[in-house]
Amino acid sequence: LLSLPDQEELPVAAILDHKGAHALDKAENIYQPTIEPAMLALRVKSSIGDYRAGDDVWLSRRAPEQFTGALNRDVLVPRPAGRYLFGRLIGRENNRLQILPLGSGARQQIVSDPEWIGVAARLVREL
Repeated sequence: LLSLPDQEELPVAAILDHKGAHALDKAENIYQPTIEPAMLALRVKSSIGDYRAGDDVWLSRRAPEQFTGALNRDVLVPRPAGRYLFGRLIGRENNRLQILPLGSGARQQIVSDPEWIGVAARLVREL
């Protein structure tokens, strides 16, 4: 991997798996994530689905020709009048996206012709 001069690294102390925490076989580092040019964020105020209150979700902005690559991923979809829909992209038929909101018992929503979608790419969670 390539390390960039302005990118800070965090040394990995141990690996955690089903058997517990273990020493590393060789040194590893975690590098701070890079922000894509058109990236967006979603701040979670109330826990829902896999997301907890206080989480920040980084979203990778995608154009319509890239929507198919987001199937079965959590997405933010803009709607008219400054509204948004957040949920799992479960299908696409022509210009219509089928979104399943994260709430328990939620019904599928259909959104036609969105200009873009934001695909959940990174979860930032304070402990």
